Amino acid sequence: MSGAALAVIIVVVIFVIVLFSSIKIAREFERGVVFRLGRLLGVKGPGLYLLIPFIDKAVGVDLRTITLNVPPQEVITRDNVTVKVNAVAYFRVIEAEKAIIQVENFLVATSQIAQTTLRSVLGTVDLDHLLSEREQINERLQEIIDQQTAPWGVKVSVVEVKDIELPQSMQRALARQAEAERERRAKIIAAEGELQASEKLTQAAEVIAREPAALQLRYLQTMNEISSERTSTMIIPLPIDLFEPFIRKGERNRPAPVAPPAHPAPARPAGDVPPQAPPHQ
Repeated sequence: MSGAALAVIIVVVIFVIVLFSSIKIAREFERGVVFRLGRLLGVKGPGLYLLIPFIDKAVGVDLRTITLNVPPQEVITRDNVTVKVNAVAYFRVIEAEKAIIQVENFLVATSQIAQTTLRSVLGTVDLDHLLSEREQINERLQEIIDQQTAPWGVKVSVVEVKDIELPQSMQRALARQAEAERERRAKIIAAEGELQASEKLTQAAEVIAREPAALQLRYLQTMNEISSERTSTMIIPLPIDLFEPFIRKGERNRPAPVAPPAHPAPARPAGDVPPQAPPHQ
């Protein structure tokens, strides 16, 4: 092989290598931020685009939603309770050129701003508000973080507080508080039940007062309920009216009470004359 043919082969190989290095393919969720001699040329993709070797440089950016775990942060709430809180944030790049030009590393920057915002926001609320109004706190965190990352072309869609770790002493105090609250509700419910029962008993007493036979029916019903249980005792109710003739007969046969003897008048000594009533004029 002559030297000319070898040179042609070398040139062809170099040309093929340069051609393949200048061809770039961006997937549907990727964009290529192209710089030409250090100056921003534009955003390429998705699909096939060409670069000038040794002159153009492309930086790939993923446009998919990124899940960011915010590390646990020690927070002192407004009522001076120390808690550990971690969260999760969901964000995505909506302007690829800003995410590359405006910030060095948008992922690290978003993580840091999420941590500082979490500490500052939770430090302004009470523990009760933190435990009960978590949805409002999540919305507030999302709004603040999104405002901070908007100049970077990053959109924060959701921020959720995942876990709140309380000290053991505070957990016991909250348990006692919840138990006392349940006892208070139980006492109120029992008192309301007693009030309603007394009102119903008053109405029942009024009905029985109007209809005396209702008392006898209620008595028979109670005896029936007692006899229906699994017991060896049989209760046979008898009306009081059956014993009324015997009661009257016993009263007639009862002997009359004997009157106690009269006490004799005291004896007067001899010579005493009973006083005489003055004669009527």
